[in-house]
Amino acid sequence: MPNNIEGRGLTDREMVQLCLELEKGRCRGISNTMLETSHKELREIYGEMQDNANRNQYEIYDILQAKGWYKTELASADQIKQVQEYMQNNLHPDNHF
Repeated sequence: MPNNIEGRGLTDREMVQLCLELEKGRCRGISNTMLETSHKELREIYGEMQDNANRNQYEIYDILQAKGWYKTELASADQIKQVQEYMQNNLHPDNHF
């Protein structure tokens, strides 16, 4: 697993985690650019790029999770309900006008 020979370099885990962070940044960057693009065909190109970046990000995440390097907790039914209620009560645009 590790390739950290004599304290130099990154471990396999660190490299894959870095790839995940880079791909997440790519997803955010494409999304922000797409939000500012009014040209229809260019938006479509960015949409394809976004889909590809999202797939890449999930594949990297899946590798980390499969190796036990990225652990997530499942939300309870109560936690899900709490978030749903918050979103409905506080973020619905019709409630602000």
